[in-house]
Amino acid sequence: MKVYSFPEYFYEQSKEKLRVVIGGSHGKTSITSMILHVLRENNKDFDYMVGSTVAGFDTMVRLTETAPVIILEGDEYLSSPIDRRPKFHLYQAHIGLLSGIAWDHINVFPTFENYVEPFAIFANGIPKEGSLIWFNEDKELQKIASDLSAGVNQTAYGVPEYRIENGKSVVIADGKEYELQIFGKHNLCNLEGAREVCKLLGVSTENFYRAASTFSGAGRRLELVKESNDRAIYRDFAHSPSKLKATVAAVKEQFPERKLVACMELHTFSSLSENFLEQYAGSMNDADVPVVYFNPKTIAHKKLAAISTEQVVRAFQNKNLVVLLIRKPCETILKITFYRIAFY
Repeated sequence: MKVYSFPEYFYEQSKEKLRVVIGGSHGKTSITSMILHVLRENNKDFDYMVGSTVAGFDTMVRLTETAPVIILEGDEYLSSPIDRRPKFHLYQAHIGLLSGIAWDHINVFPTFENYVEPFAIFANGIPKEGSLIWFNEDKELQKIASDLSAGVNQTAYGVPEYRIENGKSVVIADGKEYELQIFGKHNLCNLEGAREVCKLLGVSTENFYRAASTFSGAGRRLELVKESNDRAIYRDFAHSPSKLKATVAAVKEQFPERKLVACMELHTFSSLSENFLEQYAGSMNDADVPVVYFNPKTIAHKKLAAISTEQVVRAFQNKNLVVLLIRKPCETILKITFYRIAFY
């Protein structure tokens, strides 16, 4: 019996479909979720695979024989323990989106150059007459796009025109305004990438933003945990330096008059590696009270060298940083913070 890794299986099940693959070091789950929400609101028939729960969708995967399109979140990580090809290579995208490149997964990609290579391979694997959509402020993507094969359609996207009013982000497009439930400059960029994909799938700008205005976000991506009149707690999946910096900046921009307490757990292989820690320099500078914590047992479990609180302080380069050794899960800390600290 033929045994497939899951990316191989998805390709086998979608050979006859138009394959849209969303990749990048950050934002791929959010962008994929935005696309799913908009396509559903516009009564499009599609299959999908996304790495998070999405409001209105009962499952994270849909495979049918009839849907003409499949939307796939494309991870650069290994396909399986015995297949070291990045997952997103196996999907063979007709339409590909890259949201940015920020070094991660150092257990697999020990250098930045090692990490960039799979993204270049992904982009150059798009066939002629296919499309690559990419974030225009990313220097590595600029290089990849400049070397792209002739015949591949390119679209670069950036920050849309917007303003913040009464704690809400409002996007301006074609002379019309659309109030959103999501916020943060990185999320607005994600939305622009999703719009470019949906445009290729037949959704107009107006119909896109009408649908996007009801999108509340993917699970654990700036997800509101609890709020009152004067305070709010958000939970976010941000763990890599670029994600952490973008998330902290987004909350500070959205609530400039409030005190921002940011709690971040070092728990991934990369974040707990002493050789990678310096990548976090300045990533929490927008927080009024930056807190980093880690569990020594997690380090031992991953068979990594022990790190000290002093190493973490030096790496983050933030004089206000509080570093804790703690054995409580992140959500417990957030709930305690909500009830014990006044946001103003």
